[in-house]
Amino acid sequence: MIHYDQEVEEFFDDYFAQPCRRCLVIGGAGFDPRSASIVRKLSEIMDGRLTAFMFREERPDPHAELVRRAEDNLRQIESYCQNLVVREIQIFAPDNAVVGGHRTVEALNEIDYSDITDIVIDLSALSLGIGFTAACYIYQRAESTESRLNVHLSLLSNPALDQGIKTEPNDVASEVRGFDIGGLIGGEDKAVLWLPVLTASKQHVLHTIHKYIAPDDTCPILPFPSRDPKMGDEIAYQVFKSVQSDFGGPLENDWALEPQNFLYSDERLPLDIYRSILRIADDREEVFEAFGGSKIILSPLGSKIPAIGALMAALERQFPVVYVEALSYTVDDWAALDSLKETESKMTHVWLAGDAYHNAV
Repeated sequence: MIHYDQEVEEFFDDYFAQPCRRCLVIGGAGFDPRSASIVRKLSEIMDGRLTAFMFREERPDPHAELVRRAEDNLRQIESYCQNLVVREIQIFAPDNAVVGGHRTVEALNEIDYSDITDIVIDLSALSLGIGFTAACYIYQRAESTESRLNVHLSLLSNPALDQGIKTEPNDVASEVRGFDIGGLIGGEDKAVLWLPVLTASKQHVLHTIHKYIAPDDTCPILPFPSRDPKMGDEIAYQVFKSVQSDFGGPLENDWALEPQNFLYSDERLPLDIYRSILRIADDREEVFEAFGGSKIILSPLGSKIPAIGALMAALERQFPVVYVEALSYTVDDWAALDSLKETESKMTHVWLAGDAYHNAV
């Protein structure tokens, strides 16, 4: 079950107003201006029936302005929700190993879920490594117990805001906790297909992941339709240019990409990319069954709404997810970022597990 924009407001107002609902919202308490939005909305409806469990993602040597804004956002969250727990998550170990996912699971293990009817995972201000890990942990917990815990994903999406936040990527790829490749590496009998969900200016990240997983085939997923009709073509051109061989023509490249390798998915509809990924998986299973099997690896590098679709597919089929963790964040123009209005953001809600499915006929 999925809702968009005004439908989300209406669902929240109707569903969470029920006195029997006791909700835990899991989100990020960082510098992102969307950090407090979902907590504010739910607190207006639920008051004392809401508990917030917020992660503060800690990376080495953060800029002072990022720290200041994170503290301001946390004060806002505190004013909205009295039942607040904040956990600092070190994304990197002293040796620079990525440990954020492991720390996230440790923190979620501390929660008492006995009186909770609903969990809302707010992905708006969580990084991919933390948000996907939290969603996997909560989803598996809900599916493995008889409590019929309701699990929701929420997102306040603003591509212009996302583009204004720059990342310095790590120099190695990482597997998302809960979506590990596991025995795939060394399994030479499996044909590996890599499905990266693309956005602009991610060439370095793409090459880092490609080198890490060494796929047999690659099918980049491009946004179309999108807010900019030319965006998909521009991203495809960037990818072709970045992998072009020094010795061949424009279609001879290190990844053996051809125009038919590219897939298209609606930037605004997570179910579109979810269905596309599952359809590809089903088709490949039939083709490669007699040749040792097939394995799909996902890399949701694009905007957060398509990433929800990739997350849903990964949860359902346990596809591995590989990404490159951010060493740091920077913002070149805070004034431009501050000028973006929350009303211009798009709301998305996915009822991931619970009564909506258990009660279905």
